[in-house]
Amino acid sequence: MTLLEIFPSLRSAMTPRLDPAVWPDGTHVDDHGRITVAGVALADIADQYGTPSYVLDEMDLRGRCRTYREVFPEAEIAYAGKALLTRAVASWVTEEGLALDVCSAGELAIALSAGVDPRRIIMHGNAKTPAELAAARTAGVGRIVLDSVTEIALLASSLTRRQNVLIRVTPGIDAHTHPAVATGVTDQKFGFPLAHGQADDAVRRVLGQPRLNLVGLHCHLGSQITDAAHFATAVHLMVGQMAQIRLDHGLILTELDLGGGHGICYRPDDPQLDLSTLAGAIENALDEACARYRFPRPRITLEPGRAVAGRAGVTVYRVVSVKHITGGRTFVCVDGGMSDNPRVALYGARYSVALANRHSSAAPAVVTVAGRHCESGDELAVDVELPSDLHPGDVLAVPGTGAYHHSLASTYNAVGRPPIVAVRDGRSRELIRRETVEDLLRREASR
Repeated sequence: MTLLEIFPSLRSAMTPRLDPAVWPDGTHVDDHGRITVAGVALADIADQYGTPSYVLDEMDLRGRCRTYREVFPEAEIAYAGKALLTRAVASWVTEEGLALDVCSAGELAIALSAGVDPRRIIMHGNAKTPAELAAARTAGVGRIVLDSVTEIALLASSLTRRQNVLIRVTPGIDAHTHPAVATGVTDQKFGFPLAHGQADDAVRRVLGQPRLNLVGLHCHLGSQITDAAHFATAVHLMVGQMAQIRLDHGLILTELDLGGGHGICYRPDDPQLDLSTLAGAIENALDEACARYRFPRPRITLEPGRAVAGRAGVTVYRVVSVKHITGGRTFVCVDGGMSDNPRVALYGARYSVALANRHSSAAPAVVTVAGRHCESGDELAVDVELPSDLHPGDVLAVPGTGAYHHSLASTYNAVGRPPIVAVRDGRSRELIRRETVEDLLRREASR
């Protein structure tokens, strides 16, 4: 008889610590060695809803909304819906006092169907179609962010009343993020560069349209930014541009939207953006820039998405097979993969993984958690330590999957997208049901 069999309560104490930097706040290990989130065992989620499943801790997400409101009491916080948007999520963030940022007619429809006040919605997008602009106009969204010369003319020609707008400016700041998500540099598709007078030209065009009410400027530096100094630099450049607009046109803009991109941890040793440091950097930069240009302090808007939803999410998978390659790696193959988490293939993202359904006293082994899809690059986690006694049927949990997982999911290999299961106070409920083969077949035309 083992010590664990004599003292079962030691199981949780012997389970490796679940780092709060990557797991939801409500994560614990129960007396059976199972990982629980908000009082619900992830193994029970796997049994009830199947695998893979996205699990979302409602109170963790709400808590991060409250933290933003506390750290930035004078700023407007607009949740970036592209990270994760369902009716429930839209309701949660707005109930916590956040505005909402959407970038398509679909996201706008989800927000409106959840009862979000359209005046609290910001409409983004670098290639908004006439139909999407019409949807935003009809809904009465609070602000539309203008991103191209074509869009300026298109929106202005379709309005019957004044519409508040922001101009998206590209400040030319390299925040040293992955090239695929570096949106602050000049040579990319978003916004009007400060360089070569393109932002100045956009301002002139907007001010020439009587139904466009220019209230401020917008910028976005990229994603997964961990150094607050980049935001301070953006404040200096943007306030300088606002002061130039006052000089050239006699207009005082009152809003400065600094976008989002606030970096979070996916693994315990990852760097992350400290919100208190960010608040101090923005505050100091505003004081300095406004004093330098003698410009009245604008209202700041921040657009966190990943930093609100990312750590609230966990994805559960079931082990299908364990394959040992002589002279090579050990592959733990699961029933999901790049269709529910494309970030590994897209960006080389790296994740933590844990055995969720039991405690194991076996020695750790270095393995690759591989997906089910017909691509050699379909790997969810490379060179991670998991117990050497893993076997088919075990449940694995990957934290940090609340943002850009459901929203980027595909139906590759005709595999339906997973459900989203919300957990709170020991209870679970399905927010989005699993997509079935029947759902996929319904889209096909008859032969």
